[in-house]
Amino acid sequence: MIKFGPSGNSRSFYEMGYKHTAQAPEYLNKFDLDCFEYSFGRGITLSEGKAEEIGNAFAAADKEISVHAPYFINFANPDDEAAQKSYNYVLNSAKFLKLMGGRRLVFHPSTQGKMSREDAVALTTDRIKRLTDYIYLNNLEDVTYSPETMGKLAQIGTLEEIVSFCKIDKIYVPCLDFGHINAREQGSLKTVEDYKSRLEYMIAELGYERVKHFHVHFSKIMYGGKGEIKHLTFEDMTYGPEFMPLAVALRELKLEPYIVSESDGTQAEDASAMKQIYNTVDI
Repeated sequence: MIKFGPSGNSRSFYEMGYKHTAQAPEYLNKFDLDCFEYSFGRGITLSEGKAEEIGNAFAAADKEISVHAPYFINFANPDDEAAQKSYNYVLNSAKFLKLMGGRRLVFHPSTQGKMSREDAVALTTDRIKRLTDYIYLNNLEDVTYSPETMGKLAQIGTLEEIVSFCKIDKIYVPCLDFGHINAREQGSLKTVEDYKSRLEYMIAELGYERVKHFHVHFSKIMYGGKGEIKHLTFEDMTYGPEFMPLAVALRELKLEPYIVSESDGTQAEDASAMKQIYNTVDI
């Protein structure tokens, strides 16, 4: 079943008087939303007890929760000690995700740095293979790990690169951030066919059943010559992308992803807007 929700708490969460993420399920009900993504972007700062409290609240409300691993992850860092930290960021995020009762983990793969693109992708591939071994050794293979398409040209994370990483093991399923794809490709996502071509590529390479419930990040993003600059809200009429063509593409291809709004401060409102748009599509 397709699901819609915010990444983190919107401004209105606090304006309504809520203070803690354990209260998020009640807030999500006000917008008829189904899921929530908790960000460990700046590191894991909550206790195991707090993670369990959040998980219990989401379970009681029948809402799904996912996590975004720390932004510090870089599997193309030439330093092995730094790479070890990246493994630990993913593994620790997975452990806290399970305390929350979730099963989806998103992570940024790597940055090109001073290497050639080819060398950076090759090193990232090798490191994700090693990460896979660590995941199985720690009995964390019941989590779905989603490397994310990235918005800056200097980042590793084109659609083709993400799909190649997902071929390493069945535990990997793509996170397609359509705002990132659009920013990286200078406004490439406009029509239903623009979206379908990306989705059909993913299906052809990984199989329909594998990706039927893939992970989605969606927001409008300002971009320049080097790609992503900053996240916007659905009120922006300049940069895009628009959600309606994606909604049609998902309906036509019978895909039911977990869709997370990453709008700037209006995540819940824009997630609700996406759900309403999706529900108006009749194929």
